[in-house]
Amino acid sequence: MKITSVTIRKFEKEGSRMKGIASVLLDDEFAVHDIRILEGTKGLYIAMPSRKTSTGGYRDTCHPISQEVRSRFEKAILDEYNNAEDVSNEVATEE
Repeated sequence: MKITSVTIRKFEKEGSRMKGIASVLLDDEFAVHDIRILEGTKGLYIAMPSRKTSTGGYRDTCHPISQEVRSRFEKAILDEYNNAEDVSNEVATEE
């Protein structure tokens, strides 16, 4: 399995640990969307897409099986995040 594409959408929301959303394309054939990029006490990390369960908890809808694959996802996503253009908080004005 090869990560063939990573798309990042950066954003800043006051009071939120979420810094962006990623989509990953695997082998140019399978896409995983809504991977959250979060700021933790030890820096940035990723959280896989999840849904709320009937008991009120959350369960990943897809996830890497091994730590090696998880590390490849995290490295590819965070590398792309760090290379993506920063979010501008400025509002465009008409002249």
